[in-house]
Amino acid sequence: MDIYVGNLPYTATEGDVTGLFAAFGPVERVKIITDRETGQSKGFAFVTLGDQTQLNAAIEALNDYDYNGRPLRVNASEP
Repeated sequence: MDIYVGNLPYTATEGDVTGLFAAFGPVERVKIITDRETGQSKGFAFVTLGDQTQLNAAIEALNDYDYNGRPLRVNASEP
């Protein structure tokens, strides 16, 4: 089950994002999307959690959550 996480600070690391989502269950994967040429974060990521219950809990708790002064945009990712 994948979650889209938008409006991340450009300095956020995979470890930072894993820490945010770990309270909702085991985080299987975090992929921060970066610019191909510069390697700079584009400010969004995809997170894979184990099941639908964990996904729903994470979306409900973290959508609009203030993370380092930025309101996160968290929703189920489109397949």
